[in-house]
Amino acid sequence: MTSSIPANAAQNPQPAAHAASSSSQAASFAGGDFQTFLKMLTTQIKHQDPLNPMEGSDFAVQLATFSGVEQQVRTNQLLEHLAVTQAGGLAALADWIGKEIRTTAPVAFDGTPITLDKRPDPGADRVELVTLDANGRELLREDIGLGSGEVDWAGRTDNGLLPTGIYSFRLLSYRGDEVLSSSAVEAFTRVTGAELTREGARLSLHGGASALETQVTALREAR
Repeated sequence: MTSSIPANAAQNPQPAAHAASSSSQAASFAGGDFQTFLKMLTTQIKHQDPLNPMEGSDFAVQLATFSGVEQQVRTNQLLEHLAVTQAGGLAALADWIGKEIRTTAPVAFDGTPITLDKRPDPGADRVELVTLDANGRELLREDIGLGSGEVDWAGRTDNGLLPTGIYSFRLLSYRGDEVLSSSAVEAFTRVTGAELTREGARLSLHGGASALETQVTALREAR
């Protein structure tokens, strides 16, 4: 490897020990300023002793050290950003506790009617609401009106109320005997807590249900 040597370099040679100490100096920049390390390395190359130039292996070690320092700094910055983002996300979600969300996630039924937000296909002439249990098995199928908007689901069957549990809902829109669409029905339920998980922010809901923040489509004061 060759390098450009200024005229005064021979008069002011740098000690060979300077190269050997650069790796330990570079390590001190793991907290942040790798630009300073880059300037230090450039200056060392410019002012090295022409009669005792830096060994190629030493130069490779310093470049590897620089690369490692830069990667460590970027890792630290990403971790700091993640910590701030998560803390801010939980602080925002704390304001949701006690309020109602609208979600497609399964919700709890304890005998109190659940408010559903149904939106059938505009071309439908008949609409069915399908109730599913926590395992996705169909429990109840009932005809409901064609209009869109909020309705209260009471969980009634021919034998009385469905038992307390976690339920989800689907809406089947028909024209004659043809199924035009099958879609998840959003339900309103109360938020009781929040936590960060590998999947993202997860909300604890009334009755032991839960939903990811990404499954929430609306927020309002509890009724």
